[in-house]
Amino acid sequence: KQWYQRRVRGNHSDAHFYLTSGNGAIHVMDYPSLQPLLQVPAHTAHCICLKFSPDKEHFATGGADALINIWDAKELVCLRSYSRLEWPIRTLSFNHDGKMLAAGSEDLVIDVAQTSTGEKLATISCNTFPFCVAWHPSQNILAFVTDDKSKHTEKHSRDTDKSTGCVKLYGL
Repeated sequence: KQWYQRRVRGNHSDAHFYLTSGNGAIHVMDYPSLQPLLQVPAHTAHCICLKFSPDKEHFATGGADALINIWDAKELVCLRSYSRLEWPIRTLSFNHDGKMLAAGSEDLVIDVAQTSTGEKLATISCNTFPFCVAWHPSQNILAFVTDDKSKHTEKHSRDTDKSTGCVKLYGL
């Protein structure tokens, strides 16, 4: 069987892989055999990203339906969903204690929510949509990467519309 996966994650506490897919489902695979064990409906459109909390008790998914879902990792049950963003969720990251979740989308913001309630804690503005968000391993400092377009006029360059990546930091 062929798989169209968006993200592959292991939960580091058992021998399973979790695949996100274009049909909106999470596919749980046995490791190392890679035999399918379970398919869990997660989103109404592409399930784009999946991230486990540091304690591995929860994971979050983001999809093209602009929903962010928080799951119980043991029971594979969705505990809560929220949608403050209007465009597909592209990247997720839990902070060091799992109490905050940052979500980047094609909106020009990063949404930071309290994991237990989904309550908005912060909105971080971006010039372009963020490709990746990641928390510091022990502090509430969020790093994120965007693709800032800038005009360069180099004498020997044919491409005057170059892309340059930017790493930015945000502290809570």
